[in-house]
Amino acid sequence: MSISFSQKVLSWFDLHGRRDLPWQHDRTPYRVWVSEIMLQQTQVITVIAYYKRFIQRFPTLADLASSPADDVLHLWSGLGYYARARNLHDSAKIIFFQWGGAFPKDINRLLQLPGIGRSTAGAILSLSLDQRHPILDGNIKRVLSRYHAIDEWPGKSSVANQLWLFADKYTPNSNVAKYNQAMMDIGSTVCTHKDPNCQRCPLIDDCEGYNTGAPLRFPGRKPKRKRNCQTTRFMIIVNQNKEVLLERRPNSGIWGGLWSFPECPVSKNVDDWIKLYIKDKISQLIRLPKLKHQFTHFELFIEPYLIFLATISKKSITGGQEAWVSVREPKALGLAAPVSRLLNELAHDKV
Repeated sequence: MSISFSQKVLSWFDLHGRRDLPWQHDRTPYRVWVSEIMLQQTQVITVIAYYKRFIQRFPTLADLASSPADDVLHLWSGLGYYARARNLHDSAKIIFFQWGGAFPKDINRLLQLPGIGRSTAGAILSLSLDQRHPILDGNIKRVLSRYHAIDEWPGKSSVANQLWLFADKYTPNSNVAKYNQAMMDIGSTVCTHKDPNCQRCPLIDDCEGYNTGAPLRFPGRKPKRKRNCQTTRFMIIVNQNKEVLLERRPNSGIWGGLWSFPECPVSKNVDDWIKLYIKDKISQLIRLPKLKHQFTHFELFIEPYLIFLATISKKSITGGQEAWVSVREPKALGLAAPVSRLLNELAHDKV
């Protein structure tokens, strides 16, 4: 009798599966939820340290729900895709303050929360409660696309629908947590994007992609789009008390909800911007070297200007939500990576 797809996967997990990831210990829906949100578009090796710090600060859903957004964003700083952190915090508040504090155990209820789609919901409930739900993250899409030699891009809706049918077909009725973890492990450690180790794969015998002799053809690639470039100017305003002005960015757009420096559009003259917004006397204006920051779909070029005030003024500059923070002992705020870098260099007199 032939061994089923799921039996091969489960047997492989018994020998090679990962069991020591921090979210695999003391599994609860809350802890798995946090890990799944962090793992969206981010590698395991990057997430581990962030997850440990996050859980130490917010060990329960109640701790997360009752904490200020700045505390959450501060611990997320550098992890990127900050809408994930805002959605995580908003969902925690909904569960705690509107739904009585009990984490949902019904997938339809879970799907009502911001930032939780079908695969994430299935992962939370299957990994923490062993409920039978298929999942289809990026790694599993790659495994199934190669197994069935699907040469179209998995982001295409018709291809995604086909992969969901396969994912549901192969998901067993028992040992679902172990099976789903095994499928993710196979995708991330064996059936990798650039250098798959097919000889270690439990599915090699029936893998259509392997049998073609060119498994890297599958899945098909996302259609290329020209990478756009944008430019902005950071206005780093420092008073005589060595305090720098930060302002909170809108929730929409890049670095949503984080704290950053006031910005001068490239269409506006720097001297004109300074005359319009800064009412205090300036002692020095320095143009710093340009920075480049990579986003998924575009590159951002940053022209930083360091502006030293001749006073200890803490006046509002832009009229938005602002904070004067110590350069050497900044507050625990959510900061974008280039902002954090510039603040650190300023604190150590490197700029």
